[in-house]
Amino acid sequence: MNYFLSKLPERTVKPRENGLTMVMDKGLSIREAEDMLSTSADYIDILKLGWATSYVFPNLSEKLRIYKEAGIPVYFGGTLFEAFVIRNQFDDYLRLLDKYDMGYAEVSDGSIELNHDLKLGYIRRLAERATVLSEVGSKDAEKIIPPYKWIQLMTAELEAGAWKVIGEARESGNVGLFRSTGEVRSGLVEEILTKVPFDKIIWEAPQKSQQVWFVKYLGSNVNLGNIAPNELIPLETVRLGLRGDTFMTFLNDEVKLKLDSPPDVNH
Repeated sequence: MNYFLSKLPERTVKPRENGLTMVMDKGLSIREAEDMLSTSADYIDILKLGWATSYVFPNLSEKLRIYKEAGIPVYFGGTLFEAFVIRNQFDDYLRLLDKYDMGYAEVSDGSIELNHDLKLGYIRRLAERATVLSEVGSKDAEKIIPPYKWIQLMTAELEAGAWKVIGEARESGNVGLFRSTGEVRSGLVEEILTKVPFDKIIWEAPQKSQQVWFVKYLGSNVNLGNIAPNELIPLETVRLGLRGDTFMTFLNDEVKLKLDSPPDVNH
């Protein structure tokens, strides 16, 4: 950091199990990727190549090389997994992971109807060769999954070998965990946390108001995903209580009381 400030919340350090920030690359150019890393590499724990953008992106190998040299784990978006599965090309998907030396993989069923036992089978197979992130929730705003079902799905997918489960929100933040307005389904989050460990969940939270809600409710070291590249540094200030939205969140009463005392102008 560039200077000292006392009484900041303690942040975990990389490589970390909680306090993760997952950034979404929706087609950054090589130069944009390099620029992002030059300012924000310390705040990126894992990077997702959004949905199937990797299929059409030129110079994919070059961009993956840049991320690898920066020590940033990368994985293909879950929608690409679904695109292979629905075409009965799962073995081709495995070969794709090998071709690009991908050590992480996402399993999701947000766009397709996938039998859950079959999904668990995909998690088990992929977990033999990669670190698996498993996404729960639908991209269909009309499909409302009750809390008990979220808990069942998340628990089963962790038991099948997923490293983390991801709460679906899309890149827009208006489905799954959130209402169409972007408001957090707070009761859903609270119920999930009664059964699923805090550090095992990555909450997709692309909107600033959603990030603020999770940091206020779960603290600086909550796992957050689908963060836009230009929001990485702003998010870190939210986590540290250095943005107006969380400014007073991590200060204790003793510090707050000092606001009522006049400053000592002689020092």
